Amino acid sequence: MFMASKRPRPGSLRRVIAYLGPAFVVAVAYVDPGNLATNVTAGSRFGYALLWVIIVANVMAMLIQYLSAKLGLATGRNLSEHCRDAFPRPVTVGLWLQAELVVIVTDLAEVVGGAVALQLLFGIPLLPGALLTVVGMLVIMICQHRGRRQFEAAICALLTVVLVAFVVQALAVGVRVPAAVAGLLPTLSTTDSAVLAVGIVGATVMPHAIYLHSALTQDLGDADTSDGALRRAARATRTDVLVALSVAGAVNAAILLGAASLQGHDVETLTGAQRAFGEVSGPLTATVFGVALLASSLAATSVGVYSGQVVLQGFTRRRIPLWVRRCACVVPAVVVLASGVDATAALVLSQVVLSFGIPFAVVPLLRFTGDAQLMGVLVNGRAVRWSGAAVSALIIALNAYLVAATLHLV
Repeated sequence: MFMASKRPRPGSLRRVIAYLGPAFVVAVAYVDPGNLATNVTAGSRFGYALLWVIIVANVMAMLIQYLSAKLGLATGRNLSEHCRDAFPRPVTVGLWLQAELVVIVTDLAEVVGGAVALQLLFGIPLLPGALLTVVGMLVIMICQHRGRRQFEAAICALLTVVLVAFVVQALAVGVRVPAAVAGLLPTLSTTDSAVLAVGIVGATVMPHAIYLHSALTQDLGDADTSDGALRRAARATRTDVLVALSVAGAVNAAILLGAASLQGHDVETLTGAQRAFGEVSGPLTATVFGVALLASSLAATSVGVYSGQVVLQGFTRRRIPLWVRRCACVVPAVVVLASGVDATAALVLSQVVLSFGIPFAVVPLLRFTGDAQLMGVLVNGRAVRWSGAAVSALIIALNAYLVAATLHLV
């Protein structure tokens, strides 16, 4: 994990600041290339109609990530470790395998996104671009070995680039405010819109990020384990989550708002989207699109490989060098790119797959954070328990609707 930091003194400002940062690392998972592809596709096909999905998904993500962070704070262990200890071996193995699949699909989206970005910006072919994306990630991962704060700073810098780029892009192409407001009304008019809605949920409530956040906070506790100290830590963590995921939500909304202006253009691929942005508001906006895609890819690949290590170590008590896992994760992306599969379609499909992995992380999370003996004063209250159950039920319902719509049962 990260190098240990000096424990903050009780009651000091440093104590509060010590809990800020993990949510910004997690937030990168919410603005990765899969989000970009899904939101661009949603905006270009349906305009502002799916804006409500982004808002709802972001609120759900805030609740889930807060619970994950709180689990690490209260227990000093992460979600995958709790699953390993609490469930029978067959269940644990099943959860581990599906979590590994989630990480693989996440890595696929991030490496493919980086390859596409390098092709858009510099004309580099996709396969060499995928390898260069991995190299860039390894450079960022060096910061992890220098300590938690250095890693968080590198990730936050990339997150800032993504935020500024997409806000500038949305302002450059213009937003029709009345139509955007109408997009806050929940509707799913077609099967295609249902697929994209589930993809947006999968791209926002990222299952690998649920495992990761509990690992990022499990070592943040200090020597003061009193009820008051835990409550203060939870409040600081809640602030961290609200701010970080508000930034991520703003990025996703800006992507869709900008893409909504591309209706009528050929935006079936990310390459087509960049070309359309150039046609709508000039080459600078097109370049900004490529830069944002590259920054999101580099940041998200670094977070993805760390999530994979958390999952492997938590479920199996084993570790492998991060550089080995990172190099291995490029294989699925290379296979997809070499097979000629459309990169944008692969990114959107990857987010749908991620959505099906969410309940396997959320349901155990709700069980553990609702256990008073385990959580102590940080146990979920009644309102949080019901809200968590509602979020889980909504995600499962969206997945069921997607399957039924695909099979033409609805």
